[in-house]
Amino acid sequence: MNQVESPHSRVAVKHLRAYPWVLRPFFWNQKRKYGVVLQPGLLWARVPRLFAAVAALYGVLDRRSSPLEPVLRSLVTVRVSQINWCRFCVDINSATLAKRAGSMEKVEQLALWRDSPLFNEKERVVLEYTEAITYTDQQVTDELMRRLKAHFDDDGVVELTGLIAFQNLSSKFNSALDVPPQGFCALAPPQSPA
Repeated sequence: MNQVESPHSRVAVKHLRAYPWVLRPFFWNQKRKYGVVLQPGLLWARVPRLFAAVAALYGVLDRRSSPLEPVLRSLVTVRVSQINWCRFCVDINSATLAKRAGSMEKVEQLALWRDSPLFNEKERVVLEYTEAITYTDQQVTDELMRRLKAHFDDDGVVELTGLIAFQNLSSKFNSALDVPPQGFCALAPPQSPA
């Protein structure tokens, strides 16, 4: 774990030894889980307290006991990543979605979910809600919230909204810094319909 194993972004990552020792277990865990240290982690870690806060929030949102099913969480993270043109996020989140869904079908159809029969009613309302929050020219309506609450209690709505907001934070951070994909999934970011 002596070298960073990814291309460069607009802000340089430091050599692993230059990060505080307290963060090294996080990097070790990433290397164990993904085979490489993730470049966004190295960027967030330039400000260790910020890294710790972001890592803690992500851990809460992607926990096993979440009221949001793993496939649904991945649909949200990939769709937000597509909209925000985050190449790294589309790469890693698409690989996670494919693993959780058991195939590449939903990954390949996600940008055009409205026209695809692969998505059930719950997934459709979640994707509509995701887009209403993420696109700046849209908004969440009372009617959309009513349809969403047919599938989630208030705690579930809060958790879903938190996940969408977090993925917007993450993908906008990575997109602004031009964090490149690290080769987790062979898909390029698709054109995103407005």
